[in-house]
Amino acid sequence: MAKKAKKQTARGRKQDRARVAGGQDYEVRYESKKTGKSAASVKKAIKKVGNSRKRVEGRLGSAMKKSLRGA
Repeated sequence: MAKKAKKQTARGRKQDRARVAGGQDYEVRYESKKTGKSAASVKKAIKKVGNSRKRVEGRLGSAMKKSLRGA
């Protein structure tokens, strides 16, 4: 007799969306397009601050603010 499948919750989905998978090209492209930065800079930010979407966007956003200040 097969095991009954557990009911899926939205919790796992929410946790997944809070992370950026640096090894997944589509996620890197999405974040790159969203922030206006290159894919390489997104991967660099992921390596520097971890894969938390908030921290990665904060890192990329602060780099963008610095470039605007210099102009």
